[in-house]
Parts: sequence; C-alpha cells; structure tokens
Amino acid sequence: MTSGELFGVLKKILIEDFDIDENDIVPEASIADDLDLDSIDSVDMIVKLKPYLNGAIEPAVFKSVKTVQDVVDVLLPLAK
Repeated sequence: MTSGELFGVLKKILIEDFDIDENDIVPEASIADDLDLDSIDSVDMIVKLKPYLNGAIEPAVFKSVKTVQDVVDVLLPLAK
C-alpha cells in the first residue's frame, strides 16, 4: 500500500466513522485540534485501521503523532 492509498483509507474512516468533513482531512490537519479527536477516538481510529495493516502497532509510537500525515507516516511500514 502506498502513502496515498493509506491516506485514502484513513480519510474514509474519518468521514464514515467520525463524521468529519472531507475538506477538513488534509495531511497537515491536527488530530486533536483540527479534527477534534480525543485519545479514545484515536484508539478507535487505529482499531478501524488494523485490517489494513500487517503486524502489531506499538502504542508508544503514537505518542508523537499529531497530524493526519503523522498517522500515515507511522503506519505506512505496517500497511498491507
């Protein structure tokens, strides 16, 4: 899976499961500030992304995630 494909999957999940406006989902959007997702929402987002990933996700990696692009960058090595 490419970075663009993973971004597309993430965008679809954010739109369908979190009711986020498509225009708000850009790589530089802050997960907390711009998309208004709290830590529980972020965990739920990762659970929804699991079918698209190989291997386990290290929770510590997500402490540095701030933007949509950060999510893509962290998960890309695990993407199917």
